[in-house]
Amino acid sequence: MTGGTGGGARRTDDALVRAGRALRLVLLIALAVLFLVPFYLLVRNGLAAEEDITSPEWTFFPSEVHWSNVRELFTDPDVPMAHALLNSSLIAVATTLGTLLLASLAGYGLARIPYRHADAVLYAVLGTLLVPAAVTFVPSFVLVSSLGWVSSLRGLIVPTLFSAFACFVFRQYFLGFPRELEDAAQVDGLGPWRTYWLVVVPNSRPVFAAVGTIVFIGAWNSFLWPLVIGQDRDAWTVQVALSTFTTAQSVKLHELFVAAAVSVLPLLVVFLVLQRYIVAGVERSGIDG
Repeated sequence: MTGGTGGGARRTDDALVRAGRALRLVLLIALAVLFLVPFYLLVRNGLAAEEDITSPEWTFFPSEVHWSNVRELFTDPDVPMAHALLNSSLIAVATTLGTLLLASLAGYGLARIPYRHADAVLYAVLGTLLVPAAVTFVPSFVLVSSLGWVSSLRGLIVPTLFSAFACFVFRQYFLGFPRELEDAAQVDGLGPWRTYWLVVVPNSRPVFAAVGTIVFIGAWNSFLWPLVIGQDRDAWTVQVALSTFTTAQSVKLHELFVAAAVSVLPLLVVFLVLQRYIVAGVERSGIDG
C-alpha cells in the first residue's frame, strides 16, 4: 500500500511539473508575441502603401508589398537618411567607447585606490544623478556654442561621454573583483596601470558588455541634444531624421515606418550579440547590494 501510495504521489508530482512547464511555455510564447508585435507593425506598414496604412479595414499584410519604399527612403532629397545613420553610428560607438573608458577608470579608482575623500567623491558623483537634465541643458549648450562645436560631432559626443551611473556600476563591480588576481599581477612586476589593462579589463567583459549596451542604446535613441546641437542637415542623427517625416504640412507614413524599422536594426544586432553578457554583468555588479 505504501509503495502504491508513493508511486501515485510521484505521478501526481510529475504531472504538476509538466503542467507548470507547459504553463511557463505558453506564457513565454504569449510574451514573445507581444514583444514582436511592434516589429511586425514596423515591417507591415513600412512595406505598405499610404492607403493600406490608413485603411479602416485591417489586413495582416498589405495587399501589395512596396519594396520601393526602402529605395524611396534612401533617395529622399529632403532627408539624408544614409548620412543620419552614419552619424548615429559614429556618435553611439564613440560615446560608448569613451564612457566605458572614463567610467571604468573612475570606478576602478574609487574601488581600489586608498584615498580618505573617496566616499565624498563617490557621493558627489552620485549626486549628479539627482540633478534633472533640464537644469544642465542650457549651460551645456552655451558652453558647446562658445567652443564653436554646434553642428559638429564633437558637440554631439564630448558633453555626453561621462556617465555617473556607469561609474557607479563599475565601482560596485570592482569592489567584488578578486584581489588575488591583482596581487599576482603585482608579484609578476606589473604596475597598477598594466594590471588594470592586462588583468582587470579582460576579466570584466560581462560588466563592460552590459554597460556598453545600455550606453549604446541611450546614445542611439538620444533626440533632444542632437536636435539642438545638430542644426545643419549634415549633423542630423537617425532620431532627428525620423522627426522630419512628421510635419505640420504632411506626414510620410510609409517612409516613417521604414525609417523606424531601419533604425531599430543596429540595436537588435547589438543586443543579440551581447545579450549573454548583459544579465551576468548586472548580476555581478552588486547594484542591489
